[in-house]
Amino acid sequence: MKQVNRITATLLLTGLCYLTGYTQVKKGQFSERAQKTLDIIYEKYGHPSSQLLTEKYPFDENFKAEYLNNSEQAAQQKKYAYLWPFSGSFSAVNTLMELPKGKAVYQKILDKRVLVGLREYRDESRKPTGYASYINSAPASDRFYDDNIWLGIDFTDSYIQTKKVVYLQHAKEIWTFIKSGEDDKLGGGIYWCEQKKESKNTCSNAPAAVFALKLFEATKEKDYLNEGRRLYEWTKAGLQDPTDKLYWDNIHLNGTIGKAKYSYNSGQMLQAAALLYKLTKEKKYLVDAQQLAVACLDYFFQSKNEQDFPVLKNSNLWFHAVMMRGYISLFEQDANRKYIDIFAKNLDMAWDRMRDGEGLFDVDWTLEKKNKSKWLLDQCAFVEMYGRLAKFGY
Repeated sequence: MKQVNRITATLLLTGLCYLTGYTQVKKGQFSERAQKTLDIIYEKYGHPSSQLLTEKYPFDENFKAEYLNNSEQAAQQKKYAYLWPFSGSFSAVNTLMELPKGKAVYQKILDKRVLVGLREYRDESRKPTGYASYINSAPASDRFYDDNIWLGIDFTDSYIQTKKVVYLQHAKEIWTFIKSGEDDKLGGGIYWCEQKKESKNTCSNAPAAVFALKLFEATKEKDYLNEGRRLYEWTKAGLQDPTDKLYWDNIHLNGTIGKAKYSYNSGQMLQAAALLYKLTKEKKYLVDAQQLAVACLDYFFQSKNEQDFPVLKNSNLWFHAVMMRGYISLFEQDANRKYIDIFAKNLDMAWDRMRDGEGLFDVDWTLEKKNKSKWLLDQCAFVEMYGRLAKFGY
């Protein structure tokens, strides 16, 4: 037993590999898994005549994009993916660019594939310029502030990595669009959808805070730091559940709160708090982040008798990937590996037990249900998660 304990301690100290109940992962494996999954995505979801992607594989004739909250648009047959799932490929490729020697390979994919496809969604017909939820050669579609924020974060990350000015120009253009979605109702805050200014959502304000803070890191312009802090404080004041520190989904203009709780909402507030601590060194933000980290673990994970680690609960897989961004930002400030180790063990299980014969992932963490049709965004989320953790020795 003492020998086993010594081995386990060595593994935890080096961070080169870790043990689960059923496998051992060596350094570098997550990088290989991320790259392999991205290759499969382009093979299965790609188009020979464009740089766009399909939403489902195999193509699902009955698919409706219910997340649009627009029954007319959701019911239309779509040849290509909507902006939100397509944007997952941006995050995935960006993450791989951060790996050793990744920039040389994946910046070419970013420029020649991702950004060429993304231009199809760029809408200059409505001002300010933003990205629509479907390609601009189709009838006009709604424009969502949160969809654009995710793109802005990715463009900013691309700039921070490469210093390529055009990426920062795109990020600033998106910031202008995001700012057009805020008014004084409810004391501020950004709406969810340009065409449905009915609610102000955590998913449009928490990542906007992250976006602003990243823009400050990229430019050192203090206005962005002030905006990030302000949006963080507005969201915390109006949308945090005081009983468990997690975040509700939205507040309607009549003051009614939509009390659903999703991992990406709390995860983005976790990341914003960690970034604010990084940039200001104000201890209160580190306390906020650490409290929220515990709350997310308690709420979005569950104990399973057959596993020696907390397992993610079933939810939107990409939401969990965004939550992981928050845990990584916290780890970069407090060096506590606990949470990223838990994510790594979940991802190791997913690789062994949740892929089909074609290398695509199911998203049922109970390991009981399998779906023939796989969603693009889920697959991109796995690339992002493997890629992000690869930087920390997995």
